[in-house]
Amino acid sequence: MRTVTIPGTRLVASNICLGSADIGSKIDRETSFRILDAFVDAGGSFLDTASVYADWRPGPRSVSEKTIGEWFTRSGHRDRVTLGTKGAHPPLDSMQLSRLSREDIVHDVDASLRNLRTDVIDLYWLHRDDPARPVGEIIDVLVDLRQAGKIRRYGCSNWSASRIAEAQGYAEANGVPGFCADQMRWSPAVIILREVADKTIVVMDDDLYGHHVRTGMAAVPYSSQAGGLFQKMAAGQTDRMASDQWRVYGASENRARYVRVRELAERHNTTITGIVLGYMQSHPFVTIPIVGCQSLQQLEDCVSVCDVQLPPEDVAYLEGRLDTTIA
Repeated sequence: MRTVTIPGTRLVASNICLGSADIGSKIDRETSFRILDAFVDAGGSFLDTASVYADWRPGPRSVSEKTIGEWFTRSGHRDRVTLGTKGAHPPLDSMQLSRLSREDIVHDVDASLRNLRTDVIDLYWLHRDDPARPVGEIIDVLVDLRQAGKIRRYGCSNWSASRIAEAQGYAEANGVPGFCADQMRWSPAVIILREVADKTIVVMDDDLYGHHVRTGMAAVPYSSQAGGLFQKMAAGQTDRMASDQWRVYGASENRARYVRVRELAERHNTTITGIVLGYMQSHPFVTIPIVGCQSLQQLEDCVSVCDVQLPPEDVAYLEGRLDTTIA
């Protein structure tokens, strides 16, 4: 597994990031520990969690963070990972309500520090935006938290290109660090936007992609394998996808992309997973895909092919912008 430096920072991370939405809940505690151990043993050093993860299920709140915190204590591996967590998420039953006041952000950072059993969060993400709130107020809170030693750097998740640019402009004008990275929904699969139930989610589009190209800002996309869409197509198991996922990814274009993914896998002597992760890492800016592995087998599948990279013509071919690749 390669390591990359997030541009503009001293944060060094593995080239894939282990997502943990199901750690400690859908994935039981002991299996979670084994997956985390195996990830680090394979050279993985970038973890992604959030204070709200698994709060949609019965049981303890913030169970993903708490499970990772317990793993840190048990394994002693805190210093081996770049730790990212997200906060300031709206209430799950009232997604229209913003939680980006100073009090909300500080509360969530302090709670995450306790849950994760750590003194500092390496990369703190704002889980959602509130376009009605002046962006300078938000950056000022993050700057204060960084100066207090509670967070090292900060990023945004599900922010539009225009709001990111506004935030970066404010930071530059005031001589303070801006966002160092951005999380969005992005994979090689086409998304049917009207079927995305959560309208606060931001997907990679031309404006956001152009912002990353122009600025070199790192992208850390979630749902980077589209729920295993192409792997399930290969196995004839699309019926095993959750109904909401199939509505989002059931575009006819994705059947054509699946054919091209298989062709590229044969050409590069790799797997479908290798092409999916290779595509994500073959853009003109640092991209670290988040992989949400549910088992040790899925983790091994990702780790074994995580260093595949594709030339620009193969990226264009996968996307349908070229009729054929250049042999």
